This record gives sequence, structure tokens and C-alpha cells, in this order.
Amino acid sequence: MNLEEIQALSVSHLISIADLCLEDVQKIYTVAEYLKANRATAPKGLADKRLAMMFEKESLRTRVTFDVGMQDLGGSAVYLDYQEVRLGARESIKDVSRNMSRWMHGIVARTYRHRTVQDLAKHSEIPVVNGLTDYLHPCQGLTDFFTLTEVLGSVKGRRFAYVGDGNNTCHSLIHAAALQGCHISVASPEGYEPNSRVVNQAMRMAQESGSEIRIMDNPREAVAGADCVYTDVWASMGQEDETEERAEIFSPYRVDAALMSKAANEAIFLHCLPAHRGAEVTSEVIDSPYSKVYQNAENRLHIQKAILYLLMRD
Repeated sequence: MNLEEIQALSVSHLISIADLCLEDVQKIYTVAEYLKANRATAPKGLADKRLAMMFEKESLRTRVTFDVGMQDLGGSAVYLDYQEVRLGARESIKDVSRNMSRWMHGIVARTYRHRTVQDLAKHSEIPVVNGLTDYLHPCQGLTDFFTLTEVLGSVKGRRFAYVGDGNNTCHSLIHAAALQGCHISVASPEGYEPNSRVVNQAMRMAQESGSEIRIMDNPREAVAGADCVYTDVWASMGQEDETEERAEIFSPYRVDAALMSKAANEAIFLHCLPAHRGAEVTSEVIDSPYSKVYQNAENRLHIQKAILYLLMRD
């Protein structure tokens, strides 16, 4: 494969999966598949490029995979945490973005407020990638569905079940499913459902793809016949003071062997990690042969390399 022959994405930044077209997603998957299969020999497509990694939130997978990804592609990364930058506090987001545009070739931002990433992109002359906000987690959503294509083949017409908090990861999974024609069922306790704006946006996307989107409160109904069962932590970063309260509310939504038995015979389990065994998922599920969580974690590297390459190459 000649990577240079693959056309650029239709967007200048990656803020939301909903901003992409299906062809964009297919390009990302194609490049990721090639880079994964040829990691040692693939051309250094971002030689001498510099990536700014601006993180307000703690991170393992996002930080390591973007940093290593830039090294694999021949570039370099500069890590900046909240204390060093304090976006919008020490200096305006506009000024930070304009400065970075003169020094760097791309920005990955992992922030609390979604608006922060949007404002960075608004004022930036270089690509901005959403590494996570309280609203969306697009790199994770793309990775999850890339892993599904590796394991199951085409995701169109497949059934995907998400059980738990309607959080940022859930939102990006809904977008990814709607764009690719995958049927998704989300089971959350009352008051913890995914954002209605995300659901309505996905419903419009689903009209073209044929995806079916269902929001409910019954985890067994959501999982019934699913090809993939997915869950995430019950209390995300910034919600630590709600941990005990959420543990009681979400306990019926724990993914255990009994719940997995409702899924299709060859169903797989996914989790974006970090995971809390005994809380949102039991050890017998996450450590089982049908769990693909570590394959999925590896794929964060390859998907993000593909995103960087398609956005930052000359």
C-alpha cells in the first residue's frame, strides 16, 4: 500500500465522530490496519513534525499512545499538563492556540470542558484532536469499532450493547454506531442516560446508515442477542465524590457472566479501561477469552497514528 495515495480527511480537526463521513472512517481504519501490520517497516510519514499534548486530565493510554505514535511516525511530542498551561486561566485559549500554531504541527487536547477543545480548534491554524472531554471521546469510539471490524468483520447490521453511565465514551460509541450502520442499545439508570442532543444527532445519522438506536433502562433487554457488550466506569474523572452513590445506583448494571449469557453465542466484551473489577464488570468477564480489552487498548495506538497521519502529513 502507498499511504500517500490515500486522500486527506474531509475535516481539518477531529473533535467529534459526528463530524466525519463514512469514507473518513474507512480511511482511518485502512491506514491503522496498515500501520499495525507494518509497524517496524512503515514509512515515517510525520518526520520532523511536532505534536503538543495538552492534558487537564490524568491519562495512561491516551498519553502513551499519542507520544509513542508520534515517535513511530518519525515525529516528536511535547507533554503539557494543566499546571503548565491552565487553558483559559493563565492565558486565553485563543492566545494559546495561536502560539501553538507557530511552534507545532498539531495539538491533542484532553480537557474537562468540551468547549475548550472547540475553542482551541476555532483559533488554531494546525489540526486539533480531541483526546477526551466530558462530552465526547472520539478516538476511543473509533478504536472500539476498529477492534470490532478486526474480530467480527463488517459492523453494519451488527448489534452492540452498552451498559452503564451515558458518558463521553457512550456518546462517541453512539456516533460511531450510527455512522457505520451498527444497531446500538444503551441501558442506563434513570437520570444517567446519554445526552439527548447526542441521541438526536445520531438518529439523524442513522436515517442514512440504517442504524437502529435504542435507549432503555433494562440491561438484559439491551444485551439480548448482542454481538458486543461494552461497559465503562460508573464514576468518571471529576465525579469521584459520587462514587458511593453511583455504586448503589449502578449495581444492577454490572456486566457479569449471567448478563453476558444473554448476548449472542460468539459475543465479545469490550471496556475502554481503566476497569474496576467487581464494580462495573466482574473478573470472570473481563479476564475471559471473549474479552478483547487488551487488543482494543493496543489499537488505540494504531488508530491515533492513523488520525495523526491523515491530519498532519504534508
